[in-house]
Amino acid sequence: MSEMNINQVLAQMRTMSIEATNKPETIEGMDSSSGFSDILKDSINSVNEIQKTSGQLSKAFEMGDQDVSLAEVMIASQKASVSFQAMLQVRNKLVDAYKDVMNMPM
Repeated sequence: MSEMNINQVLAQMRTMSIEATNKPETIEGMDSSSGFSDILKDSINSVNEIQKTSGQLSKAFEMGDQDVSLAEVMIASQKASVSFQAMLQVRNKLVDAYKDVMNMPM
């Protein structure tokens, strides 16, 4: 990786870090009256959209579209993978919590 690319990546990381520390505690697009099921549904839909986008970029690259680079395809693929793994972990924790509640004595 060239020095210019490293500096660009570092600048992007700093920008993202600053943005992350300045974000409000509420989720974007959600008002305070949104329930857990709405938030979960929106999260699942978001992961689904990321998966679709990754598939579309991959297909476009395979078809020889000059507007899509390999780097874009790989980044989209990694975003889809990470978001899916995160959703899978959330699901596992929800199932564990459900089992714990169901095993509680009455």
